[in-house]
Amino acid sequence: ALRAPRQPKSLPKPLTASDAKQVVTVEGQLAEEPWIAARNAAVLTLLYGSGLRISEALGLTGADLATEADTVLRITGKGGKTRLVPVLPVALRAVAEYRRLCPFHIDPKELLFRGARGGPLNPAIVQREMAKLRSALNLPETATPHALRHSFATHLLGRGGDLRTIQELLGHASLSTTQVYTGVDTARLLDIYDRAHPRARSV
Repeated sequence: ALRAPRQPKSLPKPLTASDAKQVVTVEGQLAEEPWIAARNAAVLTLLYGSGLRISEALGLTGADLATEADTVLRITGKGGKTRLVPVLPVALRAVAEYRRLCPFHIDPKELLFRGARGGPLNPAIVQREMAKLRSALNLPETATPHALRHSFATHLLGRGGDLRTIQELLGHASLSTTQVYTGVDTARLLDIYDRAHPRARSV
């Protein structure tokens, strides 16, 4: 009849902005094949730049991000929930460079990102590449592909993004799911309180 104590929710562990930028550059990739390095950079840039889940990025087709005019993606996430996410120019350039170097024909109806033999890119490959980057850049074990999505949300919040907008961008069904990021960025929240509250600086 006893009820176990509630376990505290673990907070997301984002990368710092400088570490995230290092991870998503082509120059930072460790793959020897230029097209594979470009592919990895494009995938990781979408995770960090648009807050995509790895399954969402790898589910893009050849018709997605085919031109510079494709600045918004329509993503169907968990529970069939559809959302619109903006695509940064740097992400468009990364995808364009991958397309340019990719040795396989990318049909509009086929998956955009390919494995070394031309088949669909497996999420485990992206996770393995991220593990190599972790080791090379001396990042913590928590620096995973999904941590780039956490970083997207945390860095937006840190620059003044509101929770409702971030909820929409992440595709969270409930605002309470998004609110976990306020626990990550307490330093910024305290700074806002210190600057905004009329009695915060009084003795």
